[in-house]
Amino acid sequence: MKAGLIFTGTGPILILTTYDSFKDEKLVKKLATKGINKFIACELPLETVKKKYGNHYTVVMGDLKQTDDLRVLDYNGYNVFYNFTFAEMGKPVYHEP
Repeated sequence: MKAGLIFTGTGPILILTTYDSFKDEKLVKKLATKGINKFIACELPLETVKKKYGNHYTVVMGDLKQTDDLRVLDYNGYNVFYNFTFAEMGKPVYHEP
């Protein structure tokens, strides 16, 4: 599992994914189906995300209705952006069609 802060046209979101790379074509297609065609992705340490989101992380991971390889943990852009320092963010990955 990988956690990523995704900067989109409408603001940042926090995702969890099983894909090894934010450049994976299947992940890019899944994001596109959600209307995200252009983005900047930064990996976050999974343990840090678990610690900061606590029970909400557990609930999202335990939701049996979600069977895909992409889960949105937080879509409140303000919350996502200010929950993590720049030092916690990995090297950015850029994608545009």
